[in-house]
Amino acid sequence: MTDFHSLGLSGDLLAAVSENGYETPTPIQQKAIPLILEGKDLMGLAQTGTGKTAAFGLPLIDQLVADGTHPRARGTRALVLAPTRELVNQIAKNLISFLKKTPLRVTSVVGGVSINGQIKRLSKGTDILVATPGRLLDLVDRGAVDLGTASYLVLDEADQMLDLGFIHALRRIAGLVADERQTLLFSATMPKQINELAQSYLKDPERVEVAPAGKTADKITQSVHFMDRKAKGDFLVDQLKAKPDGMSLVFCRTKHGAERLMRKLAQSGIAAGSIHGNKSQNQRERAIRDLKSGAINVLVATDVAARGIDIPGVSHVYNFELPEVAEAYVHRIGRTARAGAEGEAVALCAPEEIGLFRQIEKLIGIDIAVAGGDVPPMSAASKVKRGGGNRGNKPSTKKPYRKQSASGDNDNRAQSRRSRRRRTSNRQNAA
Repeated sequence: MTDFHSLGLSGDLLAAVSENGYETPTPIQQKAIPLILEGKDLMGLAQTGTGKTAAFGLPLIDQLVADGTHPRARGTRALVLAPTRELVNQIAKNLISFLKKTPLRVTSVVGGVSINGQIKRLSKGTDILVATPGRLLDLVDRGAVDLGTASYLVLDEADQMLDLGFIHALRRIAGLVADERQTLLFSATMPKQINELAQSYLKDPERVEVAPAGKTADKITQSVHFMDRKAKGDFLVDQLKAKPDGMSLVFCRTKHGAERLMRKLAQSGIAAGSIHGNKSQNQRERAIRDLKSGAINVLVATDVAARGIDIPGVSHVYNFELPEVAEAYVHRIGRTARAGAEGEAVALCAPEEIGLFRQIEKLIGIDIAVAGGDVPPMSAASKVKRGGGNRGNKPSTKKPYRKQSASGDNDNRAQSRRSRRRRTSNRQNAA
């Protein structure tokens, strides 16, 4: 299959596809669209930037139009769940671009904005509801939406929803959607919980995989610079000043760290903005618009806030701080080299982060090229692993965690408390 006409889509939808500038379907679109049109449940594994929204959105729209029914008051015919506000807004925008020749309506609901306006829009019903799990359940509890009429359920970026602690919300939502439904699950990585989720909520699903789970895009050039933590700021300034015409994303672990780094870049004469959990939805959207328009050329972000960003032309992704969960690295660098373009991912690794770095290399299955600095000794790596190099949402089960100290039980309990607090904070920022 080499064009959209051969995938089985209707004529009106093909016209919309052409008007949007789509010519050749991506691999995930080639494989997923015919299966979805046949009514099969699907588990799709693909990296970010491979066209997943069109892969589920086009056949979903096609089937809703062919069905010819209308949504009930407070009802929805199809539900699409995504982990963050930015991703929900991006999905809704993409779906709306295909609806010009159809009577369908798309409604998006996210946290961080007034819920009253969302209640009013949902009172008339909608054909496709795109939502974050947290805000959706707020609306359910207020009686503003009835999910029992939804005959299609899409879980996009399912691995990130699990990382953010939405597993209980997903289980509750899945129980509210119609039993007789078509369920589509998409994920960039394939942790054990994704398999368990698929077994629970998908019926005899077809598995579509266009890249090995956890592998990074082929057109991304990856490198690492080893340096002391305190040297990172000045190094990044030099890197960004050497590429004044590039468009870059810089990732930090915390919202306070992201804001501090943004201010340092701005004081150094670099046009930079930031998005993180302390920013309002309007501030986040304005920063993204500024990057797209060229008002700034560097955006400093946390993982939660940057999830779902689709900005054509991002040439560089800098991991100013390595993520505590290796899978997040895949999502971070997936912000570049989108839709077949090329990109560069640069990691800045301090000695205390070497354990995290080794976990990333193990996940993606390659040795990242060393572009600068000396590889820290393995004693540094061991120190990080004993101290919790994989702290956060996925505590490791490897032996180094069980050899922490004589008071290991207390350490483990403290780590568990920190993990719960982090997941709670992440959910609040995402919804």
